[in-house]
Amino acid sequence: MKIRHTEEKDLARILAIYASARAFMKDHGNPNQWGPRNWPPEALLREDIAAGKSYVCVNADDTVVGTFFFTQGPDIEPTYRIITGGAWLDDSPYGVVHRIATDHSEKGIGAFCLDWAYEQCGHLRIDTHGDNYVMQNLLGKLGFVHCGTIYVTEDEFPRLAYEKSAAISAAGK
Repeated sequence: MKIRHTEEKDLARILAIYASARAFMKDHGNPNQWGPRNWPPEALLREDIAAGKSYVCVNADDTVVGTFFFTQGPDIEPTYRIITGGAWLDDSPYGVVHRIATDHSEKGIGAFCLDWAYEQCGHLRIDTHGDNYVMQNLLGKLGFVHCGTIYVTEDEFPRLAYEKSAAISAAGK
């Protein structure tokens, strides 16, 4: 597998992957994270592509099997400025992944995408819905630490906030 920037020609494929992901989440006890709002909207995905912040995971046949948003820098995610029930572990600049989804055609697509994003910056933050046990389990397996709760502007559901930092790992924390 490899990661590359999303191109306009990939839009139909990633829309199909998101539709499948919404159905998967609903079938696995998480109907509220993306389902009610048909999230993410096509206009947002087009903005992500134009900004160079949308990525796809392609398999050996060059088929798009996963997609996600990734960016990095200091204090890049406004909703992460306030965290309740805990605290972030590392205040250094970080990367953030949003809207990660796969077509489930191969094992390990989500882990591959998150590992790639982590390799880009060595400090990654991500959040997920409280009912998204599949993502919570994946984050735990990949060494992310649950740090508290954040709130997004898109809906009233709190999000579990996770972080993985090479600086924290090196310090043995």
